[in-house]
Amino acid sequence: MSAIGDYLSRIQTVAKSGKATEHSYRSAIESLFHAMDASVMALNEPKRVDCGAPDFIIQRRGIVIGHVEAKDLDVDLRGLKGVNKDQQERYLKGLPNLIYTNGIDFEFFRDGARMAAVSVATLGKGVEPKPGNFEALENLLKDFLAQTPQSITSPAELARRMAGKAVLIKDIFGNVLRADKEFQSTLSGQYNVFKEQLIHDITPEDFADIYAETIAYGMFAARLHDTTLDTFSRQEALELLPKSNPFLRNLFGYIAGPDLDDRIKWIIDDLAEVFQACDLGKLMSGFGRLTGRNDPFLHFYETFLAAYNPAKRKARGVWYTPEPVVNFIVRAVDEVLQTEFGLPDGLADTSKVTVDWDTGQTDKKAKAVTIRKEVHRVQILDPAVGTGTFLAEVVKQIAPKVKGVAEGMWSAYIEKDLIPRLHGFELLMASYAMCHMKLDMVLTELGYKPTGAPPRLGVYLTNSLEEGEPANYALPFAQWLSNEVKQANSIKRDMPIMVVIGNPPYSGESANKGDWIMRLMEAYKKEPGGKEKLKERNPKWINDDYVKFIRFSEHLIEKNGEGILGFISSHGYLDNPTFRGMRWHLMKTFDKIFVLDLHGNSNKKEKTPDGKSDKNVFDILTGVAIVIAVKKGDSAKNKPLAEVVHRDLWGERDAKYDALWKG
Repeated sequence: MSAIGDYLSRIQTVAKSGKATEHSYRSAIESLFHAMDASVMALNEPKRVDCGAPDFIIQRRGIVIGHVEAKDLDVDLRGLKGVNKDQQERYLKGLPNLIYTNGIDFEFFRDGARMAAVSVATLGKGVEPKPGNFEALENLLKDFLAQTPQSITSPAELARRMAGKAVLIKDIFGNVLRADKEFQSTLSGQYNVFKEQLIHDITPEDFADIYAETIAYGMFAARLHDTTLDTFSRQEALELLPKSNPFLRNLFGYIAGPDLDDRIKWIIDDLAEVFQACDLGKLMSGFGRLTGRNDPFLHFYETFLAAYNPAKRKARGVWYTPEPVVNFIVRAVDEVLQTEFGLPDGLADTSKVTVDWDTGQTDKKAKAVTIRKEVHRVQILDPAVGTGTFLAEVVKQIAPKVKGVAEGMWSAYIEKDLIPRLHGFELLMASYAMCHMKLDMVLTELGYKPTGAPPRLGVYLTNSLEEGEPANYALPFAQWLSNEVKQANSIKRDMPIMVVIGNPPYSGESANKGDWIMRLMEAYKKEPGGKEKLKERNPKWINDDYVKFIRFSEHLIEKNGEGILGFISSHGYLDNPTFRGMRWHLMKTFDKIFVLDLHGNSNKKEKTPDGKSDKNVFDILTGVAIVIAVKKGDSAKNKPLAEVVHRDLWGERDAKYDALWKG
């Protein structure tokens, strides 16, 4: 009897029992694959399947060949509906060599496309074989088993493959969290700590989402540093991640280690195989090239998001600031440092100041013990750093200044005079991981060669709008996160931040309502020049996240006694009466405020002064503006309100971009 005939005989026996479910046929399917190729293993693990894995992972000598999803005999493979249809769509995006079967009908998919289908029996009074199709199925199965991982030759293809795996990782992590009713697993412990310390209203689904992205981009970063292209695994990823990012290395200690949940391992290993199929360094060789105006990293991430979660891509559009805007703000800050503060090297300045620094210890009277510490004067912070676009631009603008004077000192300058001055705060793990990777790639592209163990980059996983020391925890994940938050708090508390740049998030219904930031916000909720509270029926917009980030940044500069704020944000605060207290407070704190209103407010149907079309520089409805606010160290306590210089930029998007590049 042929392998197919023997297989159908088993199917008939099970079907005749009258007690069959789709699980009943799995033994027959497993035997079929072994009969086709004795070196093949068809692995079926119910725990994995319950959490979103396909029914079978087909392996040869530990290498995954493909996957099989098995349905019950009476399921119409062409008419899948509801959860079955959603499941198939996810599998088609994430599993490049896939079979769908109901035991008698087989459909073969390659890279998401249906390649072939064959039926070896009909379901009437029983299972009735169609011997004429046995050979066709044998040939298709042989072809399925002969597949080898295909090389990935374009960034777009890699982004799509990564996204397919990330969707499955997200689903499986979410299912594992939901299945753990007592929250006893390592993953549940990580979720609870993340919720307690960073995003207090995060759901298991959202945590699974950002975890999936973090793993995808953590592996991306690791493979980028891999010189042995023939091998790659989650264990190897841990060894390859740069030591300049301790949190991500610790996270991958869990991903690569023996404690990783068995229900999760298979899909992480699948993702590693995607990276093994490409020479990532060659694929991304154009990154950071200074001759162009397009950021390949950003376009790669947008391609990834378009495949991974199109809705998120749309929602996150405001986070990824157009390069002309970033370039303009960084150049403006550089110029102000030179003209207003007498620092001829601008952002490249290496001068130092001495400050009081909290040691973290207390004396017998429970007072904080401080020491005098010398630090750089021009400390730079992006409090909503995202993927690091602003900090990367700072590095790019500093590089020619330093290399033009002494190129041989560039690497030493980075370690002694640049990295100690660059700081970024980020709330989401995935963006945090990508920011570290982006800065690492930019520095490498610009010729940085570590003189020893590379220093950690000053980008921290933290909530900018919260203060307070995290508690000490026993869980390893909590300890890693606590270290991030503690180091970020040290910067908030002690570092003399002179430059704050970035694109803060917008959220009318802000979730950031902690006591510390809300106390700071009281300054914006008073009538100009007085102590009387604002008389507003609907003060909601004054609590928008971007307003809180402006207040936080103003506070840092006020505390330092001098500095520059360079933000792009919603332009609502420029003229809306609700923000009159905010405007007055900013004018009281700063000496000069330069405003470039980029308009583009679709909500107000803005037009140019001559009635023509006015477009936004972002894909959003809210109009935006750039502010460069300057506080001089020698300004009097009872100084007059700031001099405000206001300019408008109207017109089409490309014209605005061009003006910003040239401005």
